[in-house]
Amino acid sequence: MALPPQDERTMPAAVLPDLDRQSLDQSLAALQSLIDQHGHVIVVYSGAVSPGVERRLYTVRNLLESDRIALFRPDLPPLGLAVLARQLRQLASCDLSPGVLASAGRLLTHYLHAGALLGSVAKLDRVPVGLKSHAKSWVPGSQFGVLAHPQPQLVRIGPGATLAGPEFATSMLVAKGQIQSDWVTADLARAWRVQGLREAPLPAESSAWWGTGKLIEFCTFLPDLSVLYQLVASVRQSACHWCGIEVIGDRCVFCSATAPVSPAYESSRVQETYETSSAYGSSRALERSPRYQNQLPAGPG
Repeated sequence: MALPPQDERTMPAAVLPDLDRQSLDQSLAALQSLIDQHGHVIVVYSGAVSPGVERRLYTVRNLLESDRIALFRPDLPPLGLAVLARQLRQLASCDLSPGVLASAGRLLTHYLHAGALLGSVAKLDRVPVGLKSHAKSWVPGSQFGVLAHPQPQLVRIGPGATLAGPEFATSMLVAKGQIQSDWVTADLARAWRVQGLREAPLPAESSAWWGTGKLIEFCTFLPDLSVLYQLVASVRQSACHWCGIEVIGDRCVFCSATAPVSPAYESSRVQETYETSSAYGSSRALERSPRYQNQLPAGPG
């Protein structure tokens, strides 16, 4: 899950392996050491991890009685999650407070398109699969293009088959499993007009997440640090009413408190805070970067 640095400013990742197999004292020592070294810790983990890993994370945070540990489990495939974690590592070199940086994870997921080319969808339970697709998955040689985020899609690979992709310039990361095909790197990358293409090792959790080892996982993302920073900085910041840390959005990622909202104030606050993270808000933020001019939808969304 710890991808190589995107640029020279990308902060290194601290990997927490085998949390569900090591002793509780070891887990406590590892997290306490990170807090002592950095002040705050943002733990990004996949929904494909074992329940024991998540229980251990919450146990450690409770035992340390720390409001400086943020636990973040976005609904993304493993490769998309790895890309998001690297983007947060990029932003960690900027002048963002810990609360804003941790909150940025929810915002940046809107700009990721994550999916896979699968040799079978018989065991796929992360994306809705119709009976016809299930039946066709038993036909030898069948392959399926699946988009898990931002909107689930599934197509059987054939002439002209494609998926709805981003409407702005992106780079693509590809991780190959036990399948041979150039559909992702040739057909899909061309249809999505990606501006950069790189390969990475397949995350260990990908086979379990997608229900098969016969896959090629992919994710498109915004690679430019200046664009990422503009997106985050353009969102209204506020102080958490419970712990006082600065955040964006209506939920504190460190203490999990939700901002109190009065009925009269709710409509304007939600529009101001969250529409910035919509396609309309993203277009205005991206337009400030010359590299992304003329690469965005003409209208809101």
